[in-house]
Amino acid sequence: MTTGPTGWPARLSPKAAKIMTGLPAHAQGTVRDVLDIASRTPWGWPAWDPTDPDGEDLRTAAVGPLTVVYWINRGSQRLYVIDIVWLG
Repeated sequence: MTTGPTGWPARLSPKAAKIMTGLPAHAQGTVRDVLDIASRTPWGWPAWDPTDPDGEDLRTAAVGPLTVVYWINRGSQRLYVIDIVWLG
């Protein structure tokens, strides 16, 4: 999964890729939309654990019944999607 020229590309972990393929089409579209937003402003979503100063690059992007957990890889300027949770 990639984004446009202004954003950081997003890569799915094997676990996240498996979850993504099992989602209904509208949920897959929502994941793409969330990652598009995250790719343009990686630190715009809340930290996974705001009390952990070393964990500022682990983020959760939640919209309705969907949560995407991603890590910001500063070195390669990309997002690594660790998990996708769909409660729909």
